[in-house]
Amino acid sequence: MAPVAIEASIVDTIEPKRDTLALPEPARQRLVKSGVDLTNGYPYRPLVPLYLQDVYQLRNSERTHEDVGARADKSKKNLLSAANKVTDLTTHIGTEIEGLQLKDLTPEQRDELALLVAERSVVFFRDQDISPQQQKELGEWFGEVEVHPQVPQVPGVPGVTVIWPDLQAQDSPASFRSPGGASRWHTDLVHERQPAGITHLHNDTVPPVGGDTLWASGYGAYEKLSPEFRKFIDGKQAVYRSAHAYLDRENPSAGPKFVERTHPLVRVHPATGWKALWVNRAMTSRIVGLDKAESDLILDYLYDVYEKNVDIQVRFRWTAGTSALWDNRITIHSASWDYGGKYPRHGTRVTSLAETPYFDLNAPTRRQALGLLDEDEKEALGLKEDRVGGHAL
Repeated sequence: MAPVAIEASIVDTIEPKRDTLALPEPARQRLVKSGVDLTNGYPYRPLVPLYLQDVYQLRNSERTHEDVGARADKSKKNLLSAANKVTDLTTHIGTEIEGLQLKDLTPEQRDELALLVAERSVVFFRDQDISPQQQKELGEWFGEVEVHPQVPQVPGVPGVTVIWPDLQAQDSPASFRSPGGASRWHTDLVHERQPAGITHLHNDTVPPVGGDTLWASGYGAYEKLSPEFRKFIDGKQAVYRSAHAYLDRENPSAGPKFVERTHPLVRVHPATGWKALWVNRAMTSRIVGLDKAESDLILDYLYDVYEKNVDIQVRFRWTAGTSALWDNRITIHSASWDYGGKYPRHGTRVTSLAETPYFDLNAPTRRQALGLLDEDEKEALGLKEDRVGGHAL
């Protein structure tokens, strides 16, 4: 089909590039089995918006969002009891579940999965038989599925984007010394009025070695900060920008500009109620109210806390047919651009949008809520021990 813009209101567009790459065989078989029409080429690229003002209007009205994890059974008995095995990959982040098919989850299990993702940041399922359409339907359970105005998509399934290093290498040539764009710590869609919640990436094709993905915990990054420093950044706002740039209709000669939104530097997850640091080196521009030099200094430190504390990170080795679901509200992630062979990796991704980010001064940290604080931390925070519940108050 001929490309069109994702919304009829966008009339000033650029013709997208045409891709002529051969699909990896496992990906082709999966797409054909799913009924995806490949006769007009793959992937599908919509017409690219030319002007910044049009992109600002996408999803620009306040939407009601109910976090399904907030209504889940806290014990997650429906989900966990049905699994053959549940393994925490590290102490602070990452869990793998065996013996379940995502396409077959009940409503109660879906809600409990959302809560588990909110608690463990990223959850993995290997050996999944799931079509792009089923992947999108699961994403719609978690929230409105984002349809990107220019990212490659599965033909006929808007909202299911294509993650394929062959494409990324064409768009932005990569090398050992200069890895691809996804090989930097980032969080998806921070420029949205209501940014990304849960993302589901399913890789149907993987290289024999390399191409791992890393995630880091925003809960853990916040907890690494001293109590006094937390007080300084609590309630601060930062400016977050889009990955893609567009022309200003009112001043096109000024050159490409990014979509920018202002959100809290520290946010609270609605399902857990825990505070998380919410910055990323790729797309956080500045802290509101500070001079540039002050903002740069503080942000560089916060990026380092996130990126350099390996105990709050997980590195995952993909196998064919694996799905990962992570929560963009409480994580950053990065791809390792060390693919064996000629980038033999292909996957499809669905991102569910969530609530408008918010901050609550009285919200606890993860360690505080779970009763994990040591005596030094309690003293620094001025907390006492709850003798009945065993939690720090």
